[in-house]
Amino acid sequence: MSQLTNKEISEILRRVATALEIKQGNRFRITAFQKAADNIEKNPVELVALWQKDRLREVAGVGESIAKNLDQLFKTGYSKDFDRITKSVPGAVFFLTTIPGIGPKTAYRLSSELKIKSPDKAIKKLFLAGKNKKIRKIPGFGEKKEQKILDDIKAWKQKQKESQRMTLYEADQLAGKVINYLEKLPTVLEAKPLGSLRRRNDTIGDIDIAIKTKQPQEVIDHFTSFPETKKVLVKGQKGSSRILLTNQKQVDLRIVPPGKMGSMMQHFTGSKAHNITLRELALKKNLSLSEHGIKNLNTKKAFSFNKEQAFYHFLDLDWIPPEIRENQGEIEAAQNKNLPKLINLKDIKGDLHVHSNFPIESSHDSGQDSSRRILSWAIRNHYQYLAFTEHNPSKSKHNEKEIIALIKRKKKWIEPINYSNTNYKNSRTNKLLFIFNSLEIDINPSGKLALPKEAFNYLDFAIAGIHSQFNLSQDAMTKRIIRGLSHPKIKIWAHPTGRMIGKRPSIEANWDQIFLFCKNNNKTLEINASPGRLDLPDFLIRQAINQKIKLAINTDSHNLSQLELMSYGVYQARRGWAQKGDIINTWPLDKIKKFLLS
Repeated sequence: MSQLTNKEISEILRRVATALEIKQGNRFRITAFQKAADNIEKNPVELVALWQKDRLREVAGVGESIAKNLDQLFKTGYSKDFDRITKSVPGAVFFLTTIPGIGPKTAYRLSSELKIKSPDKAIKKLFLAGKNKKIRKIPGFGEKKEQKILDDIKAWKQKQKESQRMTLYEADQLAGKVINYLEKLPTVLEAKPLGSLRRRNDTIGDIDIAIKTKQPQEVIDHFTSFPETKKVLVKGQKGSSRILLTNQKQVDLRIVPPGKMGSMMQHFTGSKAHNITLRELALKKNLSLSEHGIKNLNTKKAFSFNKEQAFYHFLDLDWIPPEIRENQGEIEAAQNKNLPKLINLKDIKGDLHVHSNFPIESSHDSGQDSSRRILSWAIRNHYQYLAFTEHNPSKSKHNEKEIIALIKRKKKWIEPINYSNTNYKNSRTNKLLFIFNSLEIDINPSGKLALPKEAFNYLDFAIAGIHSQFNLSQDAMTKRIIRGLSHPKIKIWAHPTGRMIGKRPSIEANWDQIFLFCKNNNKTLEINASPGRLDLPDFLIRQAINQKIKLAINTDSHNLSQLELMSYGVYQARRGWAQKGDIINTWPLDKIKKFLLS
């Protein structure tokens, strides 16, 4: 069975679409492959897991033909149809199309004219051709097009550097796969992630894993035989080992004997700044710290720790949660016994930013799953409430009367469920799941909200967000945001910085001014749990909390599986020192209704 990742499958489908476009294939077929590739890459659940459960067709864009070929791909590692379509196209072409601005036909022409056939160093060869002024000599290109290609390659290289880091979700999936493999060995007594992954940073470089065992060599042999290993970089005898995977990610293994797991976990969880300050504190007590434990410098006696809690307690500190080990005052708080009691996933009572496939013809991506499937999931997970927040209807597709009619129809659909449908009853509270009729509304560059004034009358509340023109000046962006949030029905500001991790930077805004407005006007900031966003960033979460501004952790889910990602918003909130009382969707139904409906 092939263990292709979602990203690898998406690349295969895009190659098929590229080959079809070069061959002037059917436009609808090309679009189908592109759509399937986009949806598979975004899908938080690995496609191979869905295939094993015969659920490939649940992914939007995966029709019968693509599903059939994917089935063959998973079973054998290749697809006859895909290979037939792509085999006549030089391998270099597919690499050249990864450069923004170079489409399939342009890539094919460059490949042919410059005789760049092999994928090996194809982009480097194209760049050298441009530097040597060979591209401009191709009919129809010229000097300006040559320069643009060079600029596009430079931008691509910079983006590649940034994208080498994994999102927290990607790192979680990879580490989980390695740990599951290691735990099949009976001599592995305990396996835990370390480093920035354990601290739940928003991006991760390499994966570090600690293994507790009495049989180090057996574990190391097993680890270096991991099926997706491309190269064994280091194979230690008893200590650390390192492998490079086929996806170019690196995994480090650290072996620890029973009785020392706590010391190892503390040392290699970091952060570096946290550990430096901790060592300075220990030295004042004539103690030295290491991965092996704590040593008394006077008596030379060494102490080992199986649990991290005991390690910290030995230093007269409360145990510090990994998420806040960034030397931002956590050590002083641990000394003074006033560490925050960080929020946990079990504290969440509902999701206030969910997109269903309600036929609203929205301005942006629509939800992919039905309201009823989403509600059934919410009941299974003991939620007390949920808000359907489809994007506002597109003004290019509807006039004002049609938009108002759409919002009325949605309200009419929701109200009977809220007050009479016993299919959606919380088994813990014996109360009906409450549905808020809401929308996610664009804040236009002027600050005006993209919804007719009358339509607000039919919403329980609304959330607002920026979805275009992210590069306004700080002053213009600040005014835009404050004007957009000023409407009384806007209760939550969605994904406030607008960042897409590794893809789009945060907006420029006067956060002090915006936070003051939110505080004075009782506006809530969202912590968007989507692993590609994790927005607010942790430092802004802490700043908001210090100013007594309330927050909401939402998934912004556009399909059923994304509802499962709430935990990533909770991790982000914890990194910002958020406690249960800081998050409005930890509130019971009566309290949240009073807040949102006021």
